[in-house]
Amino acid sequence: MLPKTEQFGNRLRKLRMQKNCSQRQLAEMMMVSNTTVANWESGRRLPDIAMLTRLADCLGVEPYVLMDELHGPSDPPKIIAVEDVPVILKNLIRTLDEELPNAEVYGFRTAAEALAFARANRVAIAFLDIELPGESGVELAERLSMIEAHTNIIFLTCHTEYMRDALNSHCSGYILKPLTRESLWHELEHLRFPVRGIEQ
Repeated sequence: MLPKTEQFGNRLRKLRMQKNCSQRQLAEMMMVSNTTVANWESGRRLPDIAMLTRLADCLGVEPYVLMDELHGPSDPPKIIAVEDVPVILKNLIRTLDEELPNAEVYGFRTAAEALAFARANRVAIAFLDIELPGESGVELAERLSMIEAHTNIIFLTCHTEYMRDALNSHCSGYILKPLTRESLWHELEHLRFPVRGIEQ
């Protein structure tokens, strides 16, 4: 099996050719050198997350089409839930497990635990309570997005007064507790960044 860098390069070359675009033309659209595109396609180099998003835009595909070659399309999406009230966290994890059997669901009671996990794993969706001890859910969302720009952030809270701050953070969704199956799927069907394996 080819290394992931070469798999990525092959996928990039195929998409570029499907678009009837030369390496030089793609480099001009990307505002990078021809050598940079050649290195990506050969597997010698990989684009960072900002370049990956720009590549997807230039090729007319969703970012996950390229990211699958790096992370593996067969890997189940990882979902985290951050809630400091144990009984609510337990119920949230159970609901997510039932509704999303193809995903891996992890629960955390503190922002620090969630961040440590996100640094070691690609988080597809994060369900965040807004009132957390020591750090607000909005602040946690910003830090998670710095780790992985394509993490979908869905706030889950009892409070409406944080909605403006949440929207300013470019979150994917905002659910008022208690979580219902209907409110969950309303947000999952409108994710900012599509996630493979998430379907009703």
